Amino acid sequence: MFRGHREVLIMKVKKENLLIIASLVWLAAGFNILRIGIKSYAGYVTILNLFLSIVVFLVFWFMVFYKLTVKHTDRIRKYEEELQFFLKFFDVKSFCIMAFMMIFGISIRTFNLAPDVFIAVFYTGLGTALFGAGLLFGRNYYKYKQNLI
Repeated sequence: MFRGHREVLIMKVKKENLLIIASLVWLAAGFNILRIGIKSYAGYVTILNLFLSIVVFLVFWFMVFYKLTVKHTDRIRKYEEELQFFLKFFDVKSFCIMAFMMIFGISIRTFNLAPDVFIAVFYTGLGTALFGAGLLFGRNYYKYKQNLI
């Protein structure tokens, strides 16, 4: 019986460390998506495409990822117990969204469902927004540790 309790404790982290976990997850995801987008940009660098990548970034940043970081930072701050299961950096809905995005993105590339110019424009904008979410989670961790939020 004690062993099971110990195993559960090993899987728990201080609640503020959930912000670091979220930061690392989104930084890694953003970096990988951004890297794919930039690699696909060869031969498609135009003012219009760069503008479209910025539009994709702005849409995903303000409509999805900024709100997501605020929501999850607030939820994590409000946990009453200091130790939390390490996967609680997201809720079930967010994990489902992440899984859908991964399956959709892998499918687009694997089955050549979109031209390289789409991958370049869309992935560059999306990857930048994801990376930004990682940076914001990191900033929120720092501010949390400084008792600023």
